[in-house]
Order: sequence, then C-alpha cells, then structure tokens
Amino acid sequence: MSNPTTRKYDPPPGIVALGTHVEVELSTVEGDVERLAFDIVPDAAADFAAGFLGASTPLARAILGRPTGTVVPYVAGDIVRATILSVRLSERAADADASAAREAATREAVERAKTEDTIRLALTFSSKWGDYDPTPLEPNTQDADDTDEPDHDPTG
Repeated sequence: MSNPTTRKYDPPPGIVALGTHVEVELSTVEGDVERLAFDIVPDAAADFAAGFLGASTPLARAILGRPTGTVVPYVAGDIVRATILSVRLSERAADADASAAREAATREAVERAKTEDTIRLALTFSSKWGDYDPTPLEPNTQDADDTDEPDHDPTG
C-alpha cells in the first residue's frame, strides 16, 4: 500500500522527482564528501530538519529529472558537485502546512529582533542623556496573577 505522498506523485523509477527519497553525495573542492538523504516535496511542505527538501531549492533544481548515478555540478560554498546515489519512492508523508510553522517562527524572530533593536537604541540614550532603564521594553514574562503596575513611581 502506498502512502499519500506516493499516491499524489507518480515519479518514474530511479528518476529524481516530487515524491522521491533521494540520497546524494556532495563533494567539496578539497575532495571531502558529505552524504545527505531527503525527500523531494512541494515548497509548502519543506522542512529540511525533518528530511524534506523543497522542490525549488537550488539542490533540488540541480538534481530533479536526473537518474541514479548522475553527477551534476552544484556550487554552494565549497561544494562543487552532487552525485545521486539512490532514488526511490518516498515512504513518508510531509506536513503539507510546514510553511505555516516556518512563517510563525519567522514572525517570532522578527518581533524578537525588533525588541532587541529597541533595547539597544534605548541603551544608547544613557550615554548621551543619562541613565535609562530598558526593562519595560522587554517582553512581559510576569505570571498571570501579577499586576500590570510599574515597578517604580514615575512621579518621584
């Protein structure tokens, strides 16, 4: 019985395509090699940490449509070529909505960076105009039963 990934895609045997599990060997200028194994999936389902490579990534574009045993030029950093070691139907189904998790993580990182930038800016004020406490700018980590009252008296 095939899984949802292999039913949705019907790649030819031994050819890198959507719905295939691929093992490659990446070679560097110095002759070092690194082996990788991943499934080729639509970009929305890509999650390289889980072994799912999006079809529009440079590596996927370099090997898509190629048979097992092919050596293709692939330049990334000190890597100069990729050798396709094996290709078979994928046995796993990717999370079709991995992009939502990536977007949420990106939004969280952007918000964290904005807060850190604001704190850095506030800290520069202390050298020019006197002390400034950036604590109120940091994300609220108080317990739910704490009040929103400031820790200081703004009037004195």
